[in-house]
Amino acid sequence: MIQVSQQRERCIGCNACVEAAPHRWRISKKDGRCTLVGAKEKRGFYTINLPDFEKEENELAAKNCPVNIIWVKEL
Repeated sequence: MIQVSQQRERCIGCNACVEAAPHRWRISKKDGRCTLVGAKEKRGFYTINLPDFEKEENELAAKNCPVNIIWVKEL
């Protein structure tokens, strides 16, 4: 199992995460920032636990993020 976290307030809406993992990331029509689908917010960080098969694409999303606000760790 992995945990994916995002600091959404710093997102610039570049769409890199959506391109890497389109079923897990979406661009918000409200504010143009990327949203981690299914994540819970706590103190400005959005976090979700995911199965291992989503690790590679979310690591690519984190790597491609130009503002480095996405983290993936193994649980």
